[in-house]
Amino acid sequence: MTDIKNPKLLWAKGLLFLLIGLVSSTLLFLEEPSLKVVFLLALAIWGFCRAYYFAFYVIEHYADPDYRFSGLISFIRYACRKRSRN
Repeated sequence: MTDIKNPKLLWAKGLLFLLIGLVSSTLLFLEEPSLKVVFLLALAIWGFCRAYYFAFYVIEHYADPDYRFSGLISFIRYACRKRSRN
């Protein structure tokens, strides 16, 4: 599979990700409408965003500037190789 280079397709992809998040969050809240659910959902989203930032920015810019990630599976492989070497 090739990289998407068309800016319109990239924006469409980003908007679809946002739509998936909004719809699934709304459905989860409607399943059990409580402040606890809202808080835990917000905390989970924040945690996953920080983990994504770590995988694709912190590692690439601070820990190992020579490595370029192509996706989450690439990062998992990289992390497992790094761990087995240490």
